[in-house]
Amino acid sequence: MRKLTFAQATCEAMAETMEKDDKIFVMGEDLARQGGIFGQFKGLPEQFPGRIMDTPISETFIIGGGVGAALAGARPVVDMHFADFIGVPMDEVFNQMAKARYMFGGQAKVPLVLRAPDGMTFQGAAQHSQCVEAWFTHIPGVQVVAPSNPYDAKMVLKAAIESDDPVIYFENKILYKEKGEMPELADETPYTIGKARVEREGTDVTIVSYSIGMKNARGAADLLAKDGIKAEVIDLITLSPWDKETVLNSVKKTHRLCLVQEAVKQGGFCAEIAATVAEEAMEYLDAPILRYGAPFCPIPFAPTLEKMVRVFPEDLYKGIKGMF
Repeated sequence: MRKLTFAQATCEAMAETMEKDDKIFVMGEDLARQGGIFGQFKGLPEQFPGRIMDTPISETFIIGGGVGAALAGARPVVDMHFADFIGVPMDEVFNQMAKARYMFGGQAKVPLVLRAPDGMTFQGAAQHSQCVEAWFTHIPGVQVVAPSNPYDAKMVLKAAIESDDPVIYFENKILYKEKGEMPELADETPYTIGKARVEREGTDVTIVSYSIGMKNARGAADLLAKDGIKAEVIDLITLSPWDKETVLNSVKKTHRLCLVQEAVKQGGFCAEIAATVAEEAMEYLDAPILRYGAPFCPIPFAPTLEKMVRVFPEDLYKGIKGMF
């Protein structure tokens, strides 16, 4: 198989969908001029002249203009530069983008993808390092996805662009350079929004995560395997709507659950999973549910302090060992 980085995979997804549908266009800051600040649009401005648009520094315009274009029949992909900046156009997101189809009784649709680079970079500090996915899983009318590897990055983005409902596509900044195997176009399996994947079969504990949190899930599973503990690892991929059935079926088999996210632990998306399992599968649990996430503080700039707010596979390993 070919090997592509996460960023290259998203570029390929954009190119393949834009070739098929001339209603798809992209707008955001520094996209045509430099291919995006993380290189995730590199080459697209030359391949699709006039369809990769640089905008003023106005997040309100970027989202508001995208919503208007979608309502008028286009299929816009809008880039937020950093997910942290979604706080500026929140009215456009949760009052317009998410509710238009419902408010118009299904007579209008908003086929818009909001690409949101998120997560801790190295010394990105408090305003450029946040994971805010949990905010949007609380909003009816918006689909939320967060792939963890290059193949999923491509397939999930293609599914998001083809969706007739708005999708917020969280793409972790550290993952952009990660390489992974990519089949040829004819061998791809289309992704269905809302489906999780059991990435690793196991019988002793279920570890659930998404996006960069999967690095912790995989790492912990490897450490546990050395002790003879077989972890089942689930990549959620979609956070809203999330695949409750896959998680519940796994917990019923393993009787233990560990959840991990890079986002602040308090009020994070993993709390929704924990609550659902407690409500619907409590009788299957042989130990309390474990949750891991960042402490309740802004992300520090200093490297030593930044390291203190990160979760590592060893953290999960120690906690899970205590469940037995």
